Amino acid sequence: MMRLANLLTNCCLVVSVLLTVAVPAALGEAPASSLAKPMAAARISDFTLNDHAGAKRSLSEWKDKPVVVVVFLGTECPLAKLYGQKLGEMEQQFAERGVQFVGVNPNQQDTLQELAGYGVKFGVKFPLLKDPGAKIAAEFGATRTPEAFMLDADRVVRYRGRIDDQYGVGVARDRATKTELVDAIESLLADKPVAVAETQPVGCLIGRREPKQTSSDVTYAKQIAPMLQNRCVTCHRDGQIAPFTLTKYDDVVAWADMCLEVIDDGRMPPWSANPAHGEFLNDARLTSEEKELFQKWVDAGTPEGDPSDMPPPRAFVDGWQLPKPDAVYKMPVEFEVPANGTVPYKYFIWDPGFTEDKWVYGAEARPGNPEVVHHLFLFYIPPGQEKHRPQDPLYNAIAAFAPGMPPIVGPEKYAVRIPAGSKLGFQVHYTPNGKATTDRSEAAVVFSDPKKVEKEVRVAAAMNFKFLIPPNHPNYPIAAEKTFNEDTYLYTLTPHMHFRGKAFRFTAHYPDGKEEILLDVPRYDFNWQIVYLLKKPKFLPAGTVMKLEGHFDNSAENPLNPDPSQFVRWGDQTWDEMMLGSMTVSRANQNLQAEREAAETPVSSAGGE
Repeated sequence: MMRLANLLTNCCLVVSVLLTVAVPAALGEAPASSLAKPMAAARISDFTLNDHAGAKRSLSEWKDKPVVVVVFLGTECPLAKLYGQKLGEMEQQFAERGVQFVGVNPNQQDTLQELAGYGVKFGVKFPLLKDPGAKIAAEFGATRTPEAFMLDADRVVRYRGRIDDQYGVGVARDRATKTELVDAIESLLADKPVAVAETQPVGCLIGRREPKQTSSDVTYAKQIAPMLQNRCVTCHRDGQIAPFTLTKYDDVVAWADMCLEVIDDGRMPPWSANPAHGEFLNDARLTSEEKELFQKWVDAGTPEGDPSDMPPPRAFVDGWQLPKPDAVYKMPVEFEVPANGTVPYKYFIWDPGFTEDKWVYGAEARPGNPEVVHHLFLFYIPPGQEKHRPQDPLYNAIAAFAPGMPPIVGPEKYAVRIPAGSKLGFQVHYTPNGKATTDRSEAAVVFSDPKKVEKEVRVAAAMNFKFLIPPNHPNYPIAAEKTFNEDTYLYTLTPHMHFRGKAFRFTAHYPDGKEEILLDVPRYDFNWQIVYLLKKPKFLPAGTVMKLEGHFDNSAENPLNPDPSQFVRWGDQTWDEMMLGSMTVSRANQNLQAEREAAETPVSSAGGE
């Protein structure tokens, strides 16, 4: 049975690679009761901090400025990254009108070098200051990054909170619909009352903790590090999709409160399946014992313990998460991604020169530039077919990348066949993030020995193209189904919808009249394209009908909804919708190895005069 390489989806704090598409639920929004003082209308005293170059900068340095905007920023927080360039543009927008922007980094884990790199990467020209011990953050009452404070000429806080509503927990809009910070600046410059003086900040908790040695029976070295290695570091390490690493003690301590928050809230690990239906090999949920262990460690002051108790570091192969690849395929050309606009799906096709069938039992796709790659497929175009068809990336898929979608590796006896003479292609969906850039994505594969292959694994799918979701409908149902005409083994289930997707269910209707819910996703999350891998292959007798039911929220209550006033049809772009459920299956009675052996066995003749 197909299984996940290193149980990728067990990452306890995996953050969506599509930072330009949606801010993942690993972030948080401060509840109203948790806002620290001072509130709006408090006066901020003068302070002095070093910038990333070591020069001292004071608030009083800008005493001639009628408005000062202080934004607390973290170099690794996805939301702070998304707003970096936008804040730079805001600073330029208001510079000639006397508005001074100042960035303050209060995170214990962020270095001056990383702060300087943040400014260069996002084109931030305003001062970026380091706040050791988060003392200035405490004076402001800042809790998260990013969090903005607008000060008037007397340095009284007239606005505090988020920058706008373009990005949030699991939310990314093409443009902001509420621009509280800009509105506050405009009001203050016009000598008018600020209509909205306070909003809830959304982002990462400020890393205030420092490493400590305390007496505790739970330590980082003995219990926490092994748990993180098993659950998190596949993604939370250098070069992988998570925005920060959890491989070193100091970093884990700095992120401990953020980790605890998302674990307590159930936002991480990313797992949406209802535990009442089905058992899955890649079930990413933390056990209650693991949650209690992490809580106890934080409550004890995050002690390191005896370094000799540390487990050896996990070994990874050149950044790939599957076993050593037999081949790595790159896009044949580098693609230039524009700064803005909608980029239609791009296809990159080439001939790899396959002179014999290739059997793939392990595959992983990796974006070259994860900030602009929404998803990608490596697929094949069979011989005799001149051009790719729209369905080829799905039915002829070899490797795929999307947030939450793991690499796949299984025993050699179950493999995907690429016919001799096939061409290969990448389908890539790009989402511009306001800055022109380039991408050259790639994929790695592991080949089976053809003599060891018993079953050909293929993709089966059910979809519904013919729907029209009405405006403002909070729970619109759409159905699809797939009939299996021969005995089949089922290995994986993958629901797929877009921003309006709300819930999804796979139900098997057997020929004897019985029904069985195989997968129920009551809270579908577009940010995590999870492949649900059955713990055991499911036998589907001939005549089984797999019925899929999806529900879509096109109301204003859906924070992901691009526009609740629109009718919604099937379409490739995320503001369109899809009703699609894919499955990996094989014929139940197939044994290619036995068929080959039988074909190679000489047939003796019998007879006589």
